[in-house]
Amino acid sequence: MKFAVIVFPGSNCDVDMYHAIKDELGEEVDYVWHTETDLSQYDGILLPGGFSYGDYLRCGAIARFSNVMEQVIKAAQDGKPILGVCNGFQILLEAGLLPGAMRRNDSLHFICRNVELQVANNNTMFTNAYDNNEVITIPIAHGEGNYYCDEATLQQLKDNGQIAFTYAGTNPNGSLEDIAGITNEQGNVLGMMPHPERAVDSLLGSADGLKLFQSIVKHWRESHVVTA
Repeated sequence: MKFAVIVFPGSNCDVDMYHAIKDELGEEVDYVWHTETDLSQYDGILLPGGFSYGDYLRCGAIARFSNVMEQVIKAAQDGKPILGVCNGFQILLEAGLLPGAMRRNDSLHFICRNVELQVANNNTMFTNAYDNNEVITIPIAHGEGNYYCDEATLQQLKDNGQIAFTYAGTNPNGSLEDIAGITNEQGNVLGMMPHPERAVDSLLGSADGLKLFQSIVKHWRESHVVTA
């Protein structure tokens, strides 16, 4: 499986994402600059964290208009797995690939620490390697991770099983219903504030994030089995 790590001006977790795929997962991966206009050679698209375009206007609001986003949207429409982490999640929201919006953390402070997440739905291409309701340890690092949506959208997320991860125990940012990660209705786009790419080896304090990437590869291989 071949992944693209999209790099925007201000991305700062692209190296972490590349390392997770190449060195820990053992799959092919390229850095792809935000001006790229063809992602057809890639099987999965990864939008890393950071401060794209300095987070001017709103987080992800400018990156949403980068040339590459037309191709990200096309890849999503084609059913390819799209993962946006932290700033990548914010970009997916701004691009309309996921519903809702991000607000400042309710503490109004940047938060950087490990948190516990609960796998709210393990029946997705991103979570199939986890047990349902499994509690995992993944780090966060954000100032605007307070997820919000209206009541109708929240009900749709619940009804469709689009809430992939919730904060277990203490909610670090005030996110609605403790939401830490959601998918689109089709299930091939995941946005999450915690950083699974920073939890892919026990030397980093947790290897719980590796299962997310393994889930993507497992789903991709199963869906690309060639029968005689």
